[in-house]
Amino acid sequence: MRLSVHRKAHFNAAHRLYRKDWSDEKNLQVFGKCSNPHYHGHNYDLIVKVTGEIDPETGFVMDLKRLKDLIYEEVEVPFDHKNLNEEVPPFNNLNPTAENIAVVIWNKIREKLKPALDLEITLYETPRNYVTYKGE
Repeated sequence: MRLSVHRKAHFNAAHRLYRKDWSDEKNLQVFGKCSNPHYHGHNYDLIVKVTGEIDPETGFVMDLKRLKDLIYEEVEVPFDHKNLNEEVPPFNNLNPTAENIAVVIWNKIREKLKPALDLEITLYETPRNYVTYKGE
């Protein structure tokens, strides 16, 4: 029997959507006000979903305390109250769109999970705009 456990988290971060090889005009045309050279911020909500078999010894798919600690170490500490473009290394050369942020988070958490567990990341950039990544 496979089922999923979920953990919600939150972080605040600033970013700028732009390509360094484009002019400010083209960045504005493509990314709109999100290309503001002085950055802007979001209150991100994160849902981490882990799916797997229930361990017959513990009754857990995954210990939620361990998942909480993993999210804290891999996401909250490095991302919270940071300028993603300037302070979070994956985004030095990767545009910090919600899509790319979700993939980076998925990769960071995936490498810490048992291979038999499936992972899905849902990242809310605003209450109405969110992305989901399953590693596919």
